[in-house]
Amino acid sequence: MCSCSRGHRAVDCSSRGLTKLPPGLQHNIRFFNLSFNSLQGLDNQLSHYAHLRTLDLSYNRLEGLPSALPRSLWDIRAAGNHLRLLDKNDTAYHWNLKVLDLSDNELERVVFINNTLPSLQTLNLSHNRFWTVPTNMPHNLETIDLSHNYLVQVLSGSLDRLPRLARFYLHANRFSWLPEGIFDKLTGLEVMTLGDNPWACEEEENVTKLLRWTEQTRAAILGCPCYTRPICGQANVVTPGREWHSALYTEPPLWVNSRGEGHDGHPPARTAEVTSGYQAKSALFETGIYQDNRGSTNESGDQMRFVWMSSTTFHSFSTHGSTTAHPLSTTKKPKTGNSQNKGTGLHVETPETVTMTILVLMSVFNTF
Repeated sequence: MCSCSRGHRAVDCSSRGLTKLPPGLQHNIRFFNLSFNSLQGLDNQLSHYAHLRTLDLSYNRLEGLPSALPRSLWDIRAAGNHLRLLDKNDTAYHWNLKVLDLSDNELERVVFINNTLPSLQTLNLSHNRFWTVPTNMPHNLETIDLSHNYLVQVLSGSLDRLPRLARFYLHANRFSWLPEGIFDKLTGLEVMTLGDNPWACEEEENVTKLLRWTEQTRAAILGCPCYTRPICGQANVVTPGREWHSALYTEPPLWVNSRGEGHDGHPPARTAEVTSGYQAKSALFETGIYQDNRGSTNESGDQMRFVWMSSTTFHSFSTHGSTTAHPLSTTKKPKTGNSQNKGTGLHVETPETVTMTILVLMSVFNTF
């Protein structure tokens, strides 16, 4: 039922229509992909996988993060479920956790305990239902994605203890203004997105202070308030070795195949949307577990190779900064022309393409 690799320590059970965990798996597995199934209740069912590093539960029917998850976990992906609350006990003992992806759920509230999740570096809470930026977030975070929520305010002091935060995504919310000095303690900030918010540009006193900060900060502000320009901040001057990949990926992850179905038996409208440096692929794919070489076969039986080419300029970022995706059929061929992702192109290479290129070059040389 599931496919295994790396001596049965990497298990892929994605898109199998599972309603419960498959039996007979080794207890020493390190990577476990259960995404795109119909799993509902997994409380206390994963605790015996004491060596587990990566767990992907994305796009199931979970209403809460399973209890008693292994404390060995580095990476938890639970996007596209029905989570409404992240309780303090859900993450209290995950000292090793580095990545937590709870995007595309129904979260309105998360509760973190002081000094918990000390290793957490990436927190993705995009596409949820937050009205206020969560408080008491883990102090060693480097990336926070709160885009595509209903955020209207940032409470005073809630961002004061995030000295390592480098990437902060706040685009596509409902901010009309922000308190003066709210970002002053973010000394490590490199990139922030503020586009696609309904800024009250007519309220000059509040907006002027915010605009002044966006111009003076050392960070790159993508999507300046009031549409003054696409990018603000001192990072407008691009230095060698410091280039922002501002492309916003909206294509399905490379590990989704034709069996990937959503909650109602249809392809999910948004399979794994991510922002900027947050990669649009499964954590399991990043580890090299899948051996498909990102390839597929076309109708004539030829092997096709897809190569993503990301833009490295600021100008690829939309002024509005929106990453809203449209439903993509998993049986549909990848787009080879224009994509919603303006900073990314898809190059398709077949044997016929290579042969034609060689013939054209030979003809040119013969002419001379």
